[in-house]
Amino acid sequence: MAMTPPPPTADVLVQLTWLCMAIREYIFDINWVVRALNADWLTALVYLSDTVRGGVVYGQYTKGCSYARRNPECLDTALSCGILLEVEALRPVNLLQERNLLPHRPLDAPEPNLNADLKKANCSPDTFRCTLTNIPQTQALLNKARLPLGLLLHPFRDLAQLPVITSSTIVRCRSCRTYINPFVSFLDQRRWKCNLCYRVNDVPDEFMYNPVTRSYGEPHKRPEVQNSTVEFIASSDYMLRPPQPAVYLFVLDVSHNAMDAGYLDVFCQTLLENLDKIPGDTRTRVGFITFNSTIHFYNLHESLSQPQMLVVSDIDDIFIPTHDSLLVNLKESRELVRVLLTSLPAMFSQTRETHSALGPALQAAYKLMTSTGGRVSVFQTQLPTLGAGLLQSREDPNQRSSTKGVQHLGPATDFYKKLALDCSGQQIAVDLFLLSSQYSDLASLACVSKYSAGSIFYYPSLHHVHNPAQLDKFQKDLERYLTRKIGFEAVMRIRCTKGLSIHTFHGNFFVRSTDLLSLANVNPDSGFAVQMSIEESMADTSLACFQAALLYTSSKGKRRIRVHTLCLPVVSQLSDVYAGADVQAITCLLANMAIDRSISSSLSDARDALVNAVVDSLSAYKNTVSNLQQSGLIAPAALCLFPLYVLALLKQKALRTGTSTKLDERVFAMCEFKSQPLQQIMRTVHPDLYRLDTMSDQGALHLNDCIVPQPHLLHLTAEKLTREGAFLMDCGSVSPAMLLVKTKLWVFFFFVSYEYQTQIPELETPLSERLRALLAWLQDSRTFSSTLHVVKDDASAKTSFFQHLVEDRSESAFSYYEFLLHIQQQMSK
Repeated sequence: MAMTPPPPTADVLVQLTWLCMAIREYIFDINWVVRALNADWLTALVYLSDTVRGGVVYGQYTKGCSYARRNPECLDTALSCGILLEVEALRPVNLLQERNLLPHRPLDAPEPNLNADLKKANCSPDTFRCTLTNIPQTQALLNKARLPLGLLLHPFRDLAQLPVITSSTIVRCRSCRTYINPFVSFLDQRRWKCNLCYRVNDVPDEFMYNPVTRSYGEPHKRPEVQNSTVEFIASSDYMLRPPQPAVYLFVLDVSHNAMDAGYLDVFCQTLLENLDKIPGDTRTRVGFITFNSTIHFYNLHESLSQPQMLVVSDIDDIFIPTHDSLLVNLKESRELVRVLLTSLPAMFSQTRETHSALGPALQAAYKLMTSTGGRVSVFQTQLPTLGAGLLQSREDPNQRSSTKGVQHLGPATDFYKKLALDCSGQQIAVDLFLLSSQYSDLASLACVSKYSAGSIFYYPSLHHVHNPAQLDKFQKDLERYLTRKIGFEAVMRIRCTKGLSIHTFHGNFFVRSTDLLSLANVNPDSGFAVQMSIEESMADTSLACFQAALLYTSSKGKRRIRVHTLCLPVVSQLSDVYAGADVQAITCLLANMAIDRSISSSLSDARDALVNAVVDSLSAYKNTVSNLQQSGLIAPAALCLFPLYVLALLKQKALRTGTSTKLDERVFAMCEFKSQPLQQIMRTVHPDLYRLDTMSDQGALHLNDCIVPQPHLLHLTAEKLTREGAFLMDCGSVSPAMLLVKTKLWVFFFFVSYEYQTQIPELETPLSERLRALLAWLQDSRTFSSTLHVVKDDASAKTSFFQHLVEDRSESAFSYYEFLLHIQQQMSK
């Protein structure tokens, strides 16, 4: 009688798993591993080892890893090849039974299944991320998976380290113009093969010298071949004109409504404090326009003793009163600029002018900036009521809670889009700051920023008396805005491996050609997304690459090219496609697609499309990969959070129905989805919830002599809230972070009895010190300031806290469990 072998050790489990994956052309169902372990695992291990060693098959995971082929028993090799991660990613999860799926820490991007050298050289997921880290060989395979293929980019983000390359020769493919990168192949010292179009190119003589090692004959060790993100100092070949100076024009609403809000004092004071920090050089120029029912220009010529106001009252035929002294050199006219900023608030403090001629003010800004290009910063506090671009109120307050549909998500006029396109053609970007508690038709106004590569900021209840917290956030955001890095007259092109095709872009830009984005300005806080398809089979290649090249003029007047290159494996099995799914990238791309659909079709169609994306992908997995007969709602582990994220999306201001939502707030939320990087979008969609009163130093980070606690993430449900506890809801930079404190714990944090406050006192208690360390660490991880709202458990303000608990049922939306049942029902139809 045969003896049953003892249970396998952890090492043997890894070996068996690795081997099973290595020959999965013969073992289609990953659950074979489980069945093998329940039977004679020892015999299975011997057989599989012999199979791999005998050379029967070398699967995707052994390509390029000769050590793994010789040593399939090596645990380290198995881990480095990512096999265990892929096995876990394919683990079937019954969503109706497994409720605690949220990881303890924020979700990391999945690692592409590449060999160690390629993985080390690959682009950071914070910069370049694909919805699928395993690229399907064919469009047919992608269609079977029912998952979207696309990229999310954060191309100009702030970087601690950036290799800057100064060379008279920038090496590029002669055919497709790809920049040389870590994923090209050197056939010998004199020839390299492009990783996108496979053209063989010559290595220039200059490239034989390595400026880092100061040696000759090792082109493969140059920095542009060692780093997936580099920046080149461009030559005159990359200039259509001499690099422009940094030019900043501020267009300020000074109507009665604006003065009552009190923003102008904050603006002037913040700009005064940061004049020396504005990006630029000795050529930097600034100008100011104010407006109400008329347009006011300011002569700041250095020869004047004080600023001179020039008023243009004919808003139907706007003209520039003088072209020589309205945009002045900041260095030469600094004192006049200071005098103007000091006096501006008082100049209009008693105004009774209620009208707003925003359109003519923007026309004036365009005419003033045409010869140079630059950045226009517009501050608006109400609906434009005079001149070109005037708007009428379109919002019906009685329809804010409608479940039937939402009207007027698109612009009422094409004036602002046309103006934006004119601006883009002259390298002018328009950034819009809307500071209004009343309806201002952001759906129309936003076009001036969308199509000129500008940014949109919205402060719906800013008032210096009634809402000092939002005024404080405005001040901090403005400081970041004024001092952050900026690129002028930029273009960005995205290239991809032969066989792949880009067909849709998302973000704020003008599409100049099929793959070229015109960005009059580029800033480090904006993100972009693209959708892709597979036009030709990629069966002949094992790797797919993507390259984004951003050509821009720095604030110092230097022409630069920032290049990012991403490399991903190509797979032929549907199971691998699911194993490589990046659920956060998928969610963000679908959010962008849903925003487009809600405007081009209807909000209900967009919501249905999101639900169908979950139904289709889980149905495809169940029917083609899972092979499980058990009842329930089954998802691969890689997609186990997909239904939760989609439900959270459906409850966002941008896409929700049945909950009272102001039209401007909805439109702004849509703009944020279309222009923010992935991390910011995900924190908005699914905020991070922490319990604070149980924080300890266990697992804490030790940073600069500071201990930062790392509390576990909690599911967004009231079930996780206790009667006696303190909880932090981190909603990103736009929405306030909320601290819910139960009454009995109030004294440990504050020693005060305020029901609502925005700051944490510095108390010498362990709990208070840990909280302040955590809040400071969270704030350091983002560029714009987050407002903190502290509410007691018995305060009416806690309603906004509970609105973010997306797993709970509301009057107009499913709970998470109900949503899963709905998905299951749709799948069974």
